[in-house]
Amino acid sequence: MTVVALDGMGGDHAPRATVEGAVRAAGRGIEIALVGDEAVLARELELAGGGASISIVHAPDAIEMGDRSAMGMRNRRQSSIYVGMELVKRGAAEAFVSLGNTGAVLALGLVVLGRRQGVERPALGALLPRPDRPMLLLDVGANVECRASHLVQFAHLGAEYMRVFAGVQSPGVGLLNIGGEATKGPPLTLEVHRALAASDLRFVGNVEGSGIVSGDVDVDVTVTDGFTGNIVLKAIEGVTTVMLEDVEEAARDLLPPHVAGLELGPALERVRRRYDYRSYGGGTLLGVNGIVIIGHGRSDAEAVANAVGTAATVARQGMRELLGPAISEQVE
Repeated sequence: MTVVALDGMGGDHAPRATVEGAVRAAGRGIEIALVGDEAVLARELELAGGGASISIVHAPDAIEMGDRSAMGMRNRRQSSIYVGMELVKRGAAEAFVSLGNTGAVLALGLVVLGRRQGVERPALGALLPRPDRPMLLLDVGANVECRASHLVQFAHLGAEYMRVFAGVQSPGVGLLNIGGEATKGPPLTLEVHRALAASDLRFVGNVEGSGIVSGDVDVDVTVTDGFTGNIVLKAIEGVTTVMLEDVEEAARDLLPPHVAGLELGPALERVRRRYDYRSYGGGTLLGVNGIVIIGHGRSDAEAVANAVGTAATVARQGMRELLGPAISEQVE
């Protein structure tokens, strides 16, 4: 059985949401090492009904969402994030999931797990639903400021991930920009465009914001800096959430309750599962020596369970073994 280490203390609704999410994930056949304050987690686990395949690994320290000192984080060896990373490093877990401080997860991922050979900066990639097939957007929050070489490496990281994880033989790579023309954008974007056009990737050119989700552009990976990517990701999630709620409310207003429930209920649920960010659970930190999934701080129990499920799926597919050598060859 695949073992996933879960940061029990990370997230806006921890430990209640993380523990309830762990119980749901355990019910789906995943073994979980729940990391955090043992007394707190044991109490929450009892309230949630327990789980035979859930163990608790004690970590007395918890890094808060507002903590900002990267150097200080690196020395917090008793934190739930550090201890969870250590479980992956020594092979006691196949993957690590946290809904906590993204900066802390990135910093400790580099300290504990280390970079893949040749990687300058790891990137956080998020799969976005589209009408035809999912698309990977990266970076979505790990690197606020980037050089051109970073974005080029993100493209290689994303393309290899889509080959291994999604089975796309020749991923199309796009560069997020304000227009499709190669001459548009600030100097950094122009430099990245030239570098990607000269690379061995299947570069499809610039991708506008609408092209990320419409499916009109033949793109499997879209690269940008973490500042822009995070704003785009959260804007898409916010609009999607509001629209789904509006559609459901309109259905209730226009149709009798029994008709709306029987006829539209299953269809609306399928749409919600497809486009709700909770269905994907979190993003994958690409470029470190291990499988790390970072979820939203606001994640509820279902989002936590799905993030754990994503980690288990990636681990079962052997991404750690397959992705590492391929990335090293491409980015060196």
